[in-house]
Amino acid sequence: MNVQIRPVREEDRDAVMELASQLTEGVAEWRDPGAVAEAARQWLAGFFTPSPEQRGAVFVATADGGVVGMVSVNTHRHFTGPVEAYIGELAVAPHAVRTGVGRRLLSTAEDWARRQGLRHLTLETAAGNTTARRFYAAVGYREEAVRFTRVLD
Repeated sequence: MNVQIRPVREEDRDAVMELASQLTEGVAEWRDPGAVAEAARQWLAGFFTPSPEQRGAVFVATADGGVVGMVSVNTHRHFTGPVEAYIGELAVAPHAVRTGVGRRLLSTAEDWARRQGLRHLTLETAAGNTTARRFYAAVGYREEAVRFTRVLD
């Protein structure tokens, strides 16, 4: 698979929005997977209408004339003070999983963060998404925090 990574373009909108459905893997049973995908779509839509305040970026992986993956990266302030890079979404089309697309997209996000002068790149994934958790660990990411939720009657 000949994969190219580049900044997102308007013509990628439909493919990027379709990839957002991949972001529901491992979502907690008390969360609405449709709402998770829709929230991601709404956030990603902002990158198709850039504004002067836009600090982040979305990159797509393309192969054989189509989008096979995407990553969004932005900045946020850690509660201890430093500004860090943050991956909001990373999704790879099912037929492109385990082909190196995810690694290439992560590397692109890391390069973006370095160009911003940032020292840390963070991300979150669903606790039940064991595939993603193993992937992130295998490429050098370490768990930093664990969030607990209790469903109230």
